[in-house]
Amino acid sequence: MSPATIRPARQDDLPAINDIYNHFVHICTCTYQEQSETMESRQNWFARHGERHPVIVAEQDGRVVGWGSLSPLHGRSAYRYTVEDSVYVHHGAQGRGIGSMLLQELIDRARTIGHHVMIASIDSAQRGSLALHARFGFQEVGHLHEVGFKFQKWLDVIYMELLLQPG
Repeated sequence: MSPATIRPARQDDLPAINDIYNHFVHICTCTYQEQSETMESRQNWFARHGERHPVIVAEQDGRVVGWGSLSPLHGRSAYRYTVEDSVYVHHGAQGRGIGSMLLQELIDRARTIGHHVMIASIDSAQRGSLALHARFGFQEVGHLHEVGFKFQKWLDVIYMELLLQPG
């Protein structure tokens, strides 16, 4: 198996991105979405991303094995230098460092673009994601109790923050 490479996502990656995401919609709390993402919705999501909010993929042996994105944290203009990251790795490719590669690339791109802060919104039971972000310098800045309800239980969200361009 060849090493994974990171590259910008393309329109033809959307089915793989959607398949990776939808797998987790139905089995865990790494997303609070409860219904599968449609391809139409995924295409609209991709169209809203661009130079300031890139989508990237990890490719291995010609196959997309993970993806990441930077999204606006909030629609109001004063938040324009703050982004939220998303990182998803195919369930069959976890434990190979692909999540770390994707997160590092997102951090590098966010700095190059000129973003000031990255935020991660993580379910408190997702210890792997919490540890991944902590390894890259994210600090816990908030814990929201019972703000989500999925799989017949209340869920907590932990907010983590990375200052990209300390001012």
